[in-house]
Amino acid sequence: QDGDLKFPLESVKKLKELMDGNRHINPRMMVPMVSYSPCQEKHLPEEFRRVCKREDALMIFRRLSLAAEDDLCEICANAACAGCF
Repeated sequence: QDGDLKFPLESVKKLKELMDGNRHINPRMMVPMVSYSPCQEKHLPEEFRRVCKREDALMIFRRLSLAAEDDLCEICANAACAGCF
């Protein structure tokens, strides 16, 4: 969850994989992370397409990616998780 937006955990994990996968490209060939957007990915889960229309999409994607890091969400260690309490 990010604000009033809610997404399935599996989709957030897929988002994180897409964002992390973009970092492992040769740095000289890579587009700077500032200009990278998961919206450019053809495998972006459909539920994130509506986020791509927002001006704050990149910040939302970054926060969601952090929430899925190391499966912290699944053990309720991240405040962005819903349904843990």
